Amino acid sequence: MPRDALVGTNLAGYAIRDVVGEGGTAAVYRAEHPEHGLVAVKVLRDKLRQDRTAIARFLREAKFGQQVVHPNVVKTIEIGEASPGMHFLSIEWAGGELLERYAKRIGPLPRDEVAAIITQIADAVQAAHDVGIIHRDLKPDNVMYDAAKRQVKLLDFGIAYSTDTTPDERLTRAGFFVGTLMYVAPEALSGELVGPAADQYSLGTIAYYLLTGCLPYTAKSPREMFTQLLSQPPRPLNRARSDMHFGSEVERVVMKALAKGPGDRYPDVKTFARELSTALSATPSPSEGSGLIGKMKGLFKK
Repeated sequence: MPRDALVGTNLAGYAIRDVVGEGGTAAVYRAEHPEHGLVAVKVLRDKLRQDRTAIARFLREAKFGQQVVHPNVVKTIEIGEASPGMHFLSIEWAGGELLERYAKRIGPLPRDEVAAIITQIADAVQAAHDVGIIHRDLKPDNVMYDAAKRQVKLLDFGIAYSTDTTPDERLTRAGFFVGTLMYVAPEALSGELVGPAADQYSLGTIAYYLLTGCLPYTAKSPREMFTQLLSQPPRPLNRARSDMHFGSEVERVVMKALAKGPGDRYPDVKTFARELSTALSATPSPSEGSGLIGKMKGLFKK
C-alpha cells in the first residue's frame, strides 16, 4: 500500500486528510470526524496485519492510552478495526509542534519555560505511574508543545508496559533494551523491566537538553553512547556550555535525576519537577550568573 493510499478516503467514519507521521509499525493521519472533530488517527501498517506481536503491541498502546487520563496526555478517543487486521487508534488532535523541533528552533529555552514544560510532563508521567504504567520512551519527540499556551501533551505509549506484566505477557525479549538511547536510563540497557525511576532519568535528560541545547553525554556513535552510559557519569550541567552557568542548586537537582542508580534519584517524577522549578526560580539566569559581569551584578543586588 502506498504511504498516502488512505488520504482522501473514509476509515470507520474518519475522513482522512493527510499523513502527519510515519513509523515502522504505523502511520499517523490528520482526520476529521462528524462527532469528534479534528483528530489524529494511527493505523497499523498493512504488512503487519498478520503479525500477532505487532498487533498485540498496537492494542497494548491503545489500552494504556485509555488508562492514562490527564490534561497533559493526549486523549484516546476510539480503538477499532476498520477491516480484518486494519487496526486503528484515534486520539485528540494536539496543537503546537513536537517539543524536539521547537527546542532545536528556539533553544536553549528560558528557565521559566523549562520549569513549566518539565512540570507538565512530570504530571502526565505521574498519572501513568499512578495506574502502574511505565512510559519507557520519554523524549522531546514524544511531546507535543503549544508554545503560545505553554501547554504540553504527552504522546506515544507504544513501548510502555504495566508493572503487573508477567513474564509470559512480555513483548520485548529479555536482554534487549527498549527506548531511545540518548534518553534511556542506564538500568534499561540490560533489557530487564524498569521502574518509575527510569522515566525520571529520561525526564532529567529532557530538562538538561532544554536548558542547554546539549545532552549529558557526548558520544559520537551508538556503541560509544552505550559504553558511556554504563561506565561514565554524565557531564555536569554547568560544564555543558562555556557560556552558560546555572548555579550549584540547579545543577544538583538535574544531576540527581541523572544518577546512575535508580535509588539515588528522587522518590518520584513530581518531586524532581518541583525541586527543579524551585531551583530555577531561585537562581539568576545563565547570562547573569556567569563571569565577572554576573558577579558585579550580584554585588549590586545585595
